[in-house]
Amino acid sequence: MAHPSPFQDATITEAVQLVEETGPLDDSQAMREAMRLHQDSGRRIVERARALGQRIGLQAEWARAQAWAPWVLLGLVAVIVVAGLALAGNMLGGTERQINVVVALASLLGLHLVTLALWLVGLVVPLGSFNASFGWLWLAFTARVAGGQRGQAPMLLRAVTRLLNRARLLPWALGFVSHAIWTLSFAVVLAAMLFALAFRNYTLSWETTILEPDFFVRSVQFLGLAPAWLGFPVPDAQAVLSPLTAASGQRAWALWLTGCIVVYGLLPRAALALLCAAVWQVRKKALQPDLSQPYYRKLLARFDALAPPHIVDADPGRLQHPAPHGLAAGDTGNVLMAVGFELPDELPWPPAALEMRGAHAMRIDGSANARRELLDTLARVRPRRVLVGCHAASSPDRGTERFLREVMSLSGECRLWLLGTATDDTARQRWHAWLAGAGLDGLHAGDALEPMLHDWA
Repeated sequence: MAHPSPFQDATITEAVQLVEETGPLDDSQAMREAMRLHQDSGRRIVERARALGQRIGLQAEWARAQAWAPWVLLGLVAVIVVAGLALAGNMLGGTERQINVVVALASLLGLHLVTLALWLVGLVVPLGSFNASFGWLWLAFTARVAGGQRGQAPMLLRAVTRLLNRARLLPWALGFVSHAIWTLSFAVVLAAMLFALAFRNYTLSWETTILEPDFFVRSVQFLGLAPAWLGFPVPDAQAVLSPLTAASGQRAWALWLTGCIVVYGLLPRAALALLCAAVWQVRKKALQPDLSQPYYRKLLARFDALAPPHIVDADPGRLQHPAPHGLAAGDTGNVLMAVGFELPDELPWPPAALEMRGAHAMRIDGSANARRELLDTLARVRPRRVLVGCHAASSPDRGTERFLREVMSLSGECRLWLLGTATDDTARQRWHAWLAGAGLDGLHAGDALEPMLHDWA
């Protein structure tokens, strides 16, 4: 299976966001898989969207759209070619073989010039006219053919247009498709027209009821300026005014008509298609999900919540101080204390085993006043042993270190009970590594209560 392109990933991600506007999807497995595969937050969001998109059929719709897109494009080209040749005077058939060059030129270039003008104006002033362009029709028809009435292709279409619009690429992307369609159409029309003019005899002329003949002379000369630079002949005034010109005059008319289609139709569309492709290459890196949106900020917060806790407020560059000495045996009172330090509300304190052993229990939330009150109590009663209970899932910091050092200096012995590490080896290893790094590796620490109460009384 081919690796998806960045544009496909961005489209799938945007489409998943659109789907979840009606309600969140069950993404627990997708979130875990994205966390496992990637470290970068942006790649995690894309990986989550891939998993969810696969489940709801977005990738399958994308594959079908890719398969149908070239055929829809060729269909639009065929429609333009057939319509252009029909409006040009049925040049490939017909019984009279009379061609009004002015009508033929207007028929072949009229719609092209109108749509080209709208596209150029739309680059500066948003007109909402791209919904009527061949580029938009190509996208819409492809989505309809690939997805039917109940598929996910319409959602992909909305995602594509939102991405292109945010990257300021919508007129250039749709313009490239439209210009490419017109370029192919003009190439086919010119080939058919030159074949017909080469092997059949046509009479090219002009007709009018209200216009002066000089108007046609000036118009032919003016329109022939640019084709003349490429070597196309321009009928002179005598050829224009003559109702039935000689064969050489008919040849000049035919080449003049061909040159006008090339210069005013084929070449501008081909050049603009190349320009649109160049703009796409420059700006395509902007085709990424906007992670500043509230939707993506919530996803990033959820990924952060899934990340394993780590030590915060670390100070790796400071000097390591030795563990403080506790009170001598003769300086302590016959008091046992159990202190719950910054424990979550759902954890009960003290445990029943401590109450049975007559321990004096206290619980502090880590605030300055609570710490001061506890330290004043320790300094007054000088306990023989103190058991400090900490939540193992929390991350120790320098405040925790200062508290433990103060308790150790105001008691005969301090022990540390890590609540909640019975099934969490990572948390246990993190605390023991932190104790060693803080110079407190001599502190008796464990996650089971009974061993912590050995020789307690």
